[in-house]
Amino acid sequence: MGVFDSAKNKANEFLNSDAGEQKSDELLDKAADAAKARFGEDKAGHIDKAREAADQRIGNNSDANLEVEQR
Repeated sequence: MGVFDSAKNKANEFLNSDAGEQKSDELLDKAADAAKARFGEDKAGHIDKAREAADQRIGNNSDANLEVEQR
């Protein structure tokens, strides 16, 4: 196992933990808020949709991950 594999595994373990889920949600919220400030509230629906899609792919939402992958 190489250094990159080890780092990837540690990152996956963190993202699949409750702390990782909280941190990823915080970062996604900040990114969504920044995007809304930049592009305006008229694009808020699209931004929220993209934020939710990203949230389903990141973190410990394993049921949501399966649902997204099946589409």
